[in-house]
This record gives sequence, structure tokens and C-alpha cells, in this order.
Amino acid sequence: MQQHFDEGALVAVMTTQPLDRALDYRAPEGGCLTGAFVEVPLGPRKVVGVVWGAGEGGYDPSKVRSVIRVLDAVPMRDEMREFLVRAADYTLTPLPAMLRLATRAPGLGDPPSMRKVYRPGDRHPDRMTEPRQRVLDTLAEYGGLSFTLKELAEQAGVSTGVIKGLVTQGAVAEEDSPRDTPYPRLDPERPGMTLADDQATAAASLRERLATGRYGTTLLRGVTGSGKTEVYLEAVAKCLAQGRQALVLLPEIALTSEFLTRVQARFGAMPAEWHSGVTATERRRCWKMVGEGGAQLVVGARSALFLPYRDLGLVIVDEEHDTSYKQEDGVLYNARDMAVLRASICGAQVILASATPSLESWANVEAGKYQKLELTSRFGDAVMPEMRAIDMRSEDLPGAQWVSPTLREAVQQRIDRGEQALLFLNRRGYAPITLCRACGHQIGCDQCDARMVEHRFQKRLVCHQCGETKPIPTVCPNCEAEDRLAPVGPGVERLAEETTALFPDARVAVLSSDLFGSARAMKAQIEEIAQGGADIIIGTQLVAKGHNFPLLTLVGVIDADLGLQGSDLRAAERTFQLMRQVAGRAGRSEKPGLALLQTFQPEHPVIRAILAGDEDGFWQAEAAERKAAGVPPYGRMAGIVLSSTDVQEVFDLGTAMARQDDPLRRIGAQVFGPAPAPIARIRGRHRVRLLVKADKAAPLQSALAAWVGQFKLAGQLRLSVDIDPQSFF
Repeated sequence: MQQHFDEGALVAVMTTQPLDRALDYRAPEGGCLTGAFVEVPLGPRKVVGVVWGAGEGGYDPSKVRSVIRVLDAVPMRDEMREFLVRAADYTLTPLPAMLRLATRAPGLGDPPSMRKVYRPGDRHPDRMTEPRQRVLDTLAEYGGLSFTLKELAEQAGVSTGVIKGLVTQGAVAEEDSPRDTPYPRLDPERPGMTLADDQATAAASLRERLATGRYGTTLLRGVTGSGKTEVYLEAVAKCLAQGRQALVLLPEIALTSEFLTRVQARFGAMPAEWHSGVTATERRRCWKMVGEGGAQLVVGARSALFLPYRDLGLVIVDEEHDTSYKQEDGVLYNARDMAVLRASICGAQVILASATPSLESWANVEAGKYQKLELTSRFGDAVMPEMRAIDMRSEDLPGAQWVSPTLREAVQQRIDRGEQALLFLNRRGYAPITLCRACGHQIGCDQCDARMVEHRFQKRLVCHQCGETKPIPTVCPNCEAEDRLAPVGPGVERLAEETTALFPDARVAVLSSDLFGSARAMKAQIEEIAQGGADIIIGTQLVAKGHNFPLLTLVGVIDADLGLQGSDLRAAERTFQLMRQVAGRAGRSEKPGLALLQTFQPEHPVIRAILAGDEDGFWQAEAAERKAAGVPPYGRMAGIVLSSTDVQEVFDLGTAMARQDDPLRRIGAQVFGPAPAPIARIRGRHRVRLLVKADKAAPLQSALAAWVGQFKLAGQLRLSVDIDPQSFF
């Protein structure tokens, strides 16, 4: 129950500032409720906070300042505050940092008012200039979304006068619009697609679970192209019919366009969107309407979990195995796990959908924590692609080429038949290493201990750790030899160059996240390819995520061994998932598909499991190995990364932490390290890593908090704790 505090009463306000506790204030005129969003004075500034409960008192009451005002926003619900507290406890994140995730609404608390918005007009300007073209391109790129004058000017990189001129010409429409309006109502009674027998059975089961009104998690596992989306949209329909809200999390912004089209076809209107590709105005509207009940369905990125839902009844995590659900900077959390936590608090159902589930979800099904539904056949006439290995040891291939003769012949056959082929290489850029052939020097980043990647399209070297760029040099920075620098190894740009030479008459399209200026531009390219706008697609893991290319019948994996290297405990799992997902892009309509994996290790257990399609056998073997090693999901792990501009300072702290590990030893945990992190310097900061390993049932968080609490960080020292780390960089 939300408590009301009368004017002048002491209230505890949790702000988003980096403080270790809530601060006491006096309730403003008219009082306030627990959970109210408020503006409070903090030193000379005004900051946003949430009324967390009654104030503590115990000091001179004359020094307590008053809340400035209560913001025009629905108060935070008790269940949301419980979610933030439990998420903070689990991830060992300070509560103010967790609260920041829940208050990311631009203009939160601005009063309701009318405003001018700008959309595409219905006329052409009398003359076209480059700034005018940028405005029109921006409006087209965002699919007709409304902009404020300031947003449109910033996005297009023009002055507001350019936009006003286009309004005068009728090329841009200026409209009065309420600041925040409810989204169009979705109709759950509209008929969906006709489902196959196993789909209909799965959909009925999900509807039954939603009817209980209680928490539960279901793993919806189905081969690529089996219609998982249509099945879980039936669960969304049931949720909406109950008057509750639904959330669909997608791993990649580029997937939203196709998915939104399917939602509109199923329910007759577009849902709310929440991700970095929508304007600040639309994000503000989404945040407000979710809290007021004016948004029935939200489609978004992982941060959509922290929206203020009024009555959340269903959370769907599509491609639940995808590593992009793990936030790797700032607050370190896994959206899949947080979705389960949030649903358990508010009595919602969770659907984890994937063709290749994570071992964590597989283990939870085996342990009886999650239920499982399986879709075993592809939708309609489609069948699973045939999978074969190309043994690169027996292929006659020059040293600087990567497309084998066998794969080349298969691609040519597809082109001759008017079909599409996909060449997959999970490396962005042109070449991962630039090497001096005179002295052997490899060009690295000045700020990081990482090699710089050549991006020939941009004519620059790029560090994939910190984003630092510099022109491609002609002189070796080490020995000053001229014209002796050579690219080593392939990236997608270099593969595109080779492919264009091999197939000069083919239309080649490259899909890599760093080649697009915006999410909308990427979506447009994907749509064009799906409609037959390319013969050969070259892509990174971006193409593995749920895209449907009806004409695609061949997938060629250039380096199937790439993910098997390194010491990551999830290397085998990720390689298996990625290869199966990529192969699943082929043959999704009536034409049969073929997947060819170029490998130097055809006898490797992971490669054999991929080719055999023996998912259960693979998971059982992988589970047995992890169990024997006592690592996740059969043990607990935490990664601690220490960083500083002073390398000695950071190693001294790491050594002290390893020695003073009593709180961890008391729960039977082990500390490994300190050791330099695999990338030992990023953005000029030296990085040292420790790993903590404990039994599954050990109270790891409390022990970690006690251990870390022994040390005070001074100066440049920083410490981050990653519970259940997904990567080990």
C-alpha cells in the first residue's frame, strides 16, 4: 500500500545521484505518496528522486529542506521499488544507479501542454539544397515519427530556419500535438495466422498459463523458422484480452521493423517502442503511457524492463540466448534473468524463446524450475537446411583468399537459379591486424592493449574496445619503413572485396553494424535484401538474429573454427548457437536450404554436433563438463575488474584483495588472480581481473559485499563486480 505523507512530514527520498542512502526532506504543500517522483534540492542543484518511505530523523529538524514539487508522473508502484531493490542486491549495484535505469524519461515531470511537432509534408520544395535534403532524409529514415523542432534540427544537423523554410513550402508539416497521448488500442480479438498442429498446441498451453494470473516461466524452443513468433503473439493476445500489459524484448534494434509489421498485422495497430532508435519525444511518451496504462504492448531493448508498468502480465524474451541481453557497462545485469525476477514479483508469465537456448535455461528446465514447449517442424512448406562441412585441409586455396572452391561453386549455382547466398564471417572491418612486413610490428591502439582493425570503407583504423580511430598509415610507426604495412586475416569488408572479384556480375550487400549511420538505415537495407535486392549477402552475427530472407537458400560459414579459440567457458556453447542460428537463415520458404561450414577441425565435437543437429546430445555433454568443473550454471562465478591509470596501484589492490579473502573462504569460495585482464588496458586505464568461484547454493552476494567492503578506493582506482559474467575480457 502506498502511504500518504502530510505536508511537513519527514520523507526519505532516493535520488539518482551517487549517494549511499536516501535523504530526508519535508513533504511539500499538499503532501505526497510513497513512490512519488519529486524534485528536491541537493546542494545548489535540483535533482529528481523518488519518495522511498518515512524519513529517519534523529537530527536538527530545522536543517531539513523541503521537497520542491511533486512531478506530473504516476507514482512508482511498490512492486517496482521491490524489483529495483532486489535487482540491486543481486547485482551488487548501488540503488541510486539502479534507480537511474527506471527514470530514463526525457522531460520527466514537465507539465502537460501542446507542442509543435514536425512530420513529412505532401509537397516538394521549389529547390533542393543539401541541408533541406538532410531534413527530408531524416524524416523518411524515421518512418514518419514526429519530431520537435530542436530534435529534427539536431538529428539532421541543420538550423531551425531550414526546417521552417520547408514548412512554408509544404515539404514538412507542422502540427499542434498534445505532449503525450495514449497509443492506438490493439485488438486481441483479430484473427491470427492459421497455426500448424504443434503451434496450436503450444499456443493453447501458453494461454492456459496466462489464465492462472500467476508467475511462471516457459522455455519456447523451436527450430529456426518454426513460427515461435506467431505462437507467442497468441500469448500476447490472451494477455491483452485480460487487460494486462505485455513486453517483448528483442536483442537487436534492426529486428524491430519486421516485428512491428507483424504486430500491426495481428492486432491492427502499432505498439509502443523503447530503444535507442526512437526519438526522445517518443521515449518520453512511452514512459508516461506505460505508467498510465495508455500502452498495452511495448517492444524494446533490455532497458524496457525498467519501464513503470501499471499491470505487467507477460514478458517475452526473444532469442533468449543472445549475449546482447547482458549489459556490459554501467549497471551489469542480464535482462533475461531480470525479466524472470520482475515477473515473479508482479505475477506475470515469462516466455523465453529460442532455437538454441542458453545452457542456463536448459538447466532450469531440467531442474523443473521452467516449463518447456517444443516446436519441431518449420512453418508451412519449409524444411531445415542440410548441413555439411568443407574440410579446408583438402581445399586448394591461395593464402590471401577465404572462399573455398567448393563454396564458390555452390554460390554460383544459387546465383544462376536467381536465389540468394549468405557468406558469414563474425569479424567486422577489413582486417583484424595491420602488420609491418619489415619489422613484424602490429599496429595497436594508443589507449588500449588491443590491435586496431582496418576499416577500409572508412579509410581508418578503429579500436573495437574504446572506439579510437586514426588514418591508415603508410609508414610503420615502429621502424618507419614505407609501404610495408599489410592487412592480415579477413573481416567482412575484405571478404566483400574477394566476393566481388569472384562474382563480378553479382549484387553484393554487406550487413555489419558499423556500416550504418542509424538503426533505420540498417532496417531499410535488411528490407531491401529480403525483397531480393542482393544476390550475395555478407554479414557478421547481425544476420543470425531472426531475419527472414525468403530467397536465401545457401549459407556459407567462412571460419567455423573462429569461436572455438580462447579460454571462455561458453566458447563451445556460443559457437554451437551461432552456427545453428546462421544456418537457420537458409531455406525458410518452400525452397530447400544448404549450410556449408568451412573448418580446419571437422572432427571437433562442437562441429560434429552442429552437423548432426544433435542438440540434446550437445547440451548433455556440455552440461556434464560444466558440472564437473563446478562452473555456471552448476556453480556460481563473479568477475571483479580493478582499473586505474597507475598499473602498480591496481596490482597492489588486487594482491591485497586476494590475500584478505576471509569472507569468501567462509562460504567455501575460491579467488583466482589477480591477473591482467585479457585486454589489459582500455582508454588508458590498466585493468586487473580476479575471478571468484563458489558452489551453487553459496550466499555469494553477501560474502562479496563483505570482502569488497574491506577496501577503500582512493584516487583513480575503480572496482566493478560482475555477477554471472558472460564474457571474460
